[in-house]
Amino acid sequence: MPHAGAERHRRALHEDEHCILLTPLPLHFRIFLGLLTGISCGAAARLVWGTSPLLLAFTTYVAEPFGRLFLRLIFMVVLPLLFSALTLGVASLGDVRALGRIGVKTFLYTLFVTCSSVLLGLALVNILRPGERVSAETRAALQQAATPVPPSAPDAQENPVLRTLMAVVPDNPLRAAVQGEMIAVMFFSLMVGIGLALSPPEKVVPVVRVLEGVYEVVMRLIDLAMRLAPYGVAALLFTLSVQFGLAVLQPLLAYVAVVLGGLCLHQFVTYSLLVRYLGGMRPGFFFRQITEVMTTAFSTSSSNATLPTALRVTQEKLGVPPEIAAFVLTLGSTTNQNGTALFEGVTILFLAQFYGIDLGWGAQVFVVLASVLAGVGTAGVPGGSLPLMVPILQAVGVPGEGIGIILGVDRILDMSRTVLNVTGDITAAVYVAHSEGRRARGTG
Repeated sequence: MPHAGAERHRRALHEDEHCILLTPLPLHFRIFLGLLTGISCGAAARLVWGTSPLLLAFTTYVAEPFGRLFLRLIFMVVLPLLFSALTLGVASLGDVRALGRIGVKTFLYTLFVTCSSVLLGLALVNILRPGERVSAETRAALQQAATPVPPSAPDAQENPVLRTLMAVVPDNPLRAAVQGEMIAVMFFSLMVGIGLALSPPEKVVPVVRVLEGVYEVVMRLIDLAMRLAPYGVAALLFTLSVQFGLAVLQPLLAYVAVVLGGLCLHQFVTYSLLVRYLGGMRPGFFFRQITEVMTTAFSTSSSNATLPTALRVTQEKLGVPPEIAAFVLTLGSTTNQNGTALFEGVTILFLAQFYGIDLGWGAQVFVVLASVLAGVGTAGVPGGSLPLMVPILQAVGVPGEGIGIILGVDRILDMSRTVLNVTGDITAAVYVAHSEGRRARGTG
């Protein structure tokens, strides 16, 4: 019998081991493996076969079309996602006339901090210029292969300010959507959201439910498309590596370093100053108390999933009154996306540099405003910001396909920027509580 028991134990261990081996790897890990596979296989194929007709045919008719097909599945849902997410994000503010003093403070603080995060990111990209770490030959080839959306030719006699206003405010939203004028679509979505927020709730419930349904359907479609991401990323990076070798790897690593550096600066420098001088709280105490929240945010990559922990810690450990914590954190989990806005600004300028597209200060101001606006409509789930960057890229003449270059490294950046998003929500709660004379712990 002891032998029979030992045999059963051995079989149980073998079955457990077998189950572990059969457990699918997490999607983000498979995407990263796709990145490594695409780069390594492409570089090896370029080294071994060079300009072989067989390799050229495989790249032209198999790898590149598959990668573009994957990207098209994402581009396909950008318009409904943009409209539903941004409209619901603004409408979730509730009746703006009834928000009162706390709502106004939260909104102004969010606007200020989000703008500062994007400006920090753009400053780092302009100083370090990670996208320019490719040879002139590679950049020329990228420009030739890229298919950017050309901006419409402006009237030379038209005032630039008037031209900008005409581009932002659409006379026909449907035509703007068909013609890909995404900044006009974003403005229209913003206005519809404000209209919903100002309307009696009982009269607009059907509209809100329809938008919520559209949003859920789009998120499910994105989820289905992302199941192809490991293979799509591998195909895209294989194509780039065959064409340019390992020249694409250096700027990609530099891009990751710039994003992480910007997130760290904003997390531990900007937030420390805000907590100390606007929230009246010691930064050391603040960061010690929210360690659990930061860990949860990093592991889940979701502001929504972190919200219960953030509410408990903000109330129990920081001493923020429940009514302020509930209002600010719930609103912030959707609209206060500092880390996402910084990430989007850095990514757009990086891809512009990567493709050799010079964005002047006017275009960069547009990137700031669009990134702040897109942050309102970003879903508080892993990878929720990626589709919303496509229209901004296309609006400044950068190929939307460039988003595929950074997909393989997005997971670690997503985890990191979620920490910044959630921390920003808590700093807002601390500030509002302090400004309302409700002293939290660790102040003074």
